[in-house]
Amino acid sequence: MWGPMAALPARLTRSALAGPGRFCTLGSGTASRKDLPLVSRRGLSDSLPQPLPSPDFGESYPKPQTKSLLKKRYVTSRRLAETLVQLLQRKRKKSLPLFLECNPGPGILTQALLETGARVVALESDRTFIPHLESLGKHFSGQLQVVHCDFFKLDLNVCQPVRPPVMASQMLFQNLGIKAHPWSAGVPLKVVGIFPSKSERKALWKLLYDLYSCTSIYGYGRIELNMFISEKHCQKLMANPRNPKSYQALSVLWQVACHIKLLHMEPWSSFDVYTQNGQLRKPKHKESEQIQQNLSFLQMTPRKSLFTENLTPANFDAFFCMLKQCFVRRNAMVKDHLCSLSMVDVMDVLMQAGKKDTVKIINMYPKDFKRLFEIIECSKDYTYKWVCNDHMEE
Repeated sequence: MWGPMAALPARLTRSALAGPGRFCTLGSGTASRKDLPLVSRRGLSDSLPQPLPSPDFGESYPKPQTKSLLKKRYVTSRRLAETLVQLLQRKRKKSLPLFLECNPGPGILTQALLETGARVVALESDRTFIPHLESLGKHFSGQLQVVHCDFFKLDLNVCQPVRPPVMASQMLFQNLGIKAHPWSAGVPLKVVGIFPSKSERKALWKLLYDLYSCTSIYGYGRIELNMFISEKHCQKLMANPRNPKSYQALSVLWQVACHIKLLHMEPWSSFDVYTQNGQLRKPKHKESEQIQQNLSFLQMTPRKSLFTENLTPANFDAFFCMLKQCFVRRNAMVKDHLCSLSMVDVMDVLMQAGKKDTVKIINMYPKDFKRLFEIIECSKDYTYKWVCNDHMEE
């Protein structure tokens, strides 16, 4: 079974995963995975601190003062925080989970989690909130750690320093004492937060890349995401042939990789957004339609069965390429796409997959695409199996 990987062969660049391009011949079949050393990491302590009586912080939390926070939303409702905690603690085992909370801001959800006895690592990108979060941690001795970094910029490769700080997940996890877990093991920790409203799609593609390559946070095991996301992108992630308008490559890749469950829907208006002077930001006219929508709280748990002998962290780029190209013409027949994508006998592949030669891309479920890919990958009679996009090569 596949485990965390420290390095992998050259693969698709993240920016290239957003669109199709020209084709060129790619090398043969599945790339063999080399034995790669794991970085030594400290394990989590088995002892769990007991929750202490917590004060009522009320409205004493600070307000963001920087332009970068104008578009960020925060959980500031105690009612909502308690609802989320109940959802996150369902079917809890004896051991309490470890939570990585993305941009907790005023710490309303943070406090609700701590009161259950859970351990929380607050990844806060704005310095304004850090003193308040550190003060909160003093009332829950040992349960809360505060780190000044941005979860959505972990392992971001930049030439110059940016603010908030870009941090390597290896450094973060090592400092926190989090050790790598085998992919076949349980969920080592849960991430909770809100996707950035202006870059949801970009964040989803970055996480997909990390997930399929077993890098960044997924180098430590099957990390579970519990995130608020716009209703629009929620529909895309959960779409299938019964929702053809929203069905796309992003839908297939997430559903193949994760068990996705909608836990809760909350009106957009329930989340506070602040102005530079700390006042509640009034919605603009063009945002009135957005405010009427809901934010979806999704739970995305990576599947133990994601990786097989024919779909691995070493060849996932070909799977990405196949799906991106297929959904360029979603109403075309599968056989027409496969003739352009693969050198193998397309009719034989469809027969093995139990599909008719008239089946269309839009009628294929996520599991069908994975099955097609694995059938092609296990073909032994072809030196070259795939035709790949030259713009996607780094």
